Amino acid sequence: MTEHHRAAQRGASPQHEETPMRVGFIGLGSQGAPMARRIAEAGHPTTLWARRPESLTPFADTPAQTADSPAALAAASDIVCICVVTDADVEEVVTAPNGVLAGLAPNGIIVIHSTVHPDTCTRLATQAATQGITLIDAPVSGGPSAAAEGHLLIMAGGPTETITRCHPIFTTYANPIIHLGPTGSGQLAKLLNNTLFTANLATASGTLALAESLGINPLKLAEVASHGSGASFALSRLQAAGGTLAPMAPKAAPLLQKDLTLLTSLLTTASIPPNITLQAAQTALTNLTTPH
Repeated sequence: MTEHHRAAQRGASPQHEETPMRVGFIGLGSQGAPMARRIAEAGHPTTLWARRPESLTPFADTPAQTADSPAALAAASDIVCICVVTDADVEEVVTAPNGVLAGLAPNGIIVIHSTVHPDTCTRLATQAATQGITLIDAPVSGGPSAAAEGHLLIMAGGPTETITRCHPIFTTYANPIIHLGPTGSGQLAKLLNNTLFTANLATASGTLALAESLGINPLKLAEVASHGSGASFALSRLQAAGGTLAPMAPKAAPLLQKDLTLLTSLLTTASIPPNITLQAAQTALTNLTTPH
């Protein structure tokens, strides 16, 4: 009788385990850094690369290794997660002469956690496929605190079997993980989600302004609404900012403007007219960028 059969009879697992996936992570900003840390601390062999060496310093107390280029990182990885800011950044990291595609072996996976145009993901997925590599999009929502606590939202687009293969990595920093459909659909969902958030900022700030006009303390109304049917994540962010959009403008405005511009472009291409959500979102962005 083999050890496998003896173990099965005892109700135990055989004396071998599937080799853990090696993970590369690029993009160690406020969002990506806690994601990468959770991967490394969960025991997955992890390799990091960053344009700025100082971004790697906080990982000195983790088991993570570092690479001197995206290609070298990819050569040491089975799956490469990318969490940089813009479409141009994603393109460079993936396709440059020393980029991920120059080092990742066939059957490897590239995961785009960045929020970018869906066409960027589908175009890069087509290019990656010529090398036997699968590229999926998996933008995230929730912010640095959710990443650190392991409950980011992942909106995934790509083949079901690839999403499933990535689950052991994704679950180190995300819950829930929602599969939207083919590559690019995760980006569409993220853009719609961010546009709704931006629109909610407009309605929440407008309502607090009405409260002040009627002699009600805006922060008191925010407290009321947060316990009632008017509650929203946008309202909670506005409440934390003291009831005004001004404190969040420097960081939030450029990112939300980028996402709204991408969605507007997609709607124009599809001949879909803007509706109340787009109009409210644009109002919020106007208020965010108007000097106070």
